[in-house]
Amino acid sequence: MMAYGCPADAVDEYLRLGETTALLCLEHFVQGIINLFGAEYLRRPTPEDLQRLLDIGEIRGFPGMIGSIDCMHWEWKNCPTAWKGQYTRGSGKPTIVLEAVASADLWIWHAFFGPPGTLNDINVLDRSPVFDDILQGRAPKVNYIINGHEYHLAYYLTDGIYPKWATFVQSIPLPQSPKATLFATHQEAVRKDVERAFGVLQARFAIVKNPALLWDKIKIGKIMRACIILHNMIVEDERDGYTQFDVSIFAQQESN
Repeated sequence: MMAYGCPADAVDEYLRLGETTALLCLEHFVQGIINLFGAEYLRRPTPEDLQRLLDIGEIRGFPGMIGSIDCMHWEWKNCPTAWKGQYTRGSGKPTIVLEAVASADLWIWHAFFGPPGTLNDINVLDRSPVFDDILQGRAPKVNYIINGHEYHLAYYLTDGIYPKWATFVQSIPLPQSPKATLFATHQEAVRKDVERAFGVLQARFAIVKNPALLWDKIKIGKIMRACIILHNMIVEDERDGYTQFDVSIFAQQESN
């Protein structure tokens, strides 16, 4: 059901299970995944993780960058009628918002799920715990120098709607000079990490791509958490293989 997004009664004859039993199995499965693996795969970055993220950011031309942040909507088909207006934006379908931070290997470091679909990215950010560590003084110490200035806060790459804060770096709209054009091109390329993470999450778990068929929002949230945990497991298993192959074997021989 998580991988193919099929409804519970689509597999009842094949599995010889009732619809309600299949839903219960799904519920217990996601709860088990969260209990067993949530602490490891939904953790905040450890100092080693943070150093790796900063090193990758520096290689890609953004020293001090630890990921890109954005929001995604998950359509909620069986949203209670009384809540329809609260969860429905222009598209006419009720949705629930997921705010996420993803790094270059598509690991999702922060996931905040549950705001109603009427909220835009700024309103979701106001409700999000993503900056709680900074506000409470627990943020990890980061030092980097750009243009001779020393900075002490890491930052995220964002699209244009986010506020102009020190912890966000946006692209330059309508860049005029070659310098601004180059920066905008690179920022927009690296910011796509979070969009790619959303795409991969939906491709791996079609339940997130299709409209949510459950009635209970808490259970929908648990399914989303379990999908993110499993996604991060796959990333951890595969990310070392992203650069393992020797590129030279694919190089064409020069013909004389």
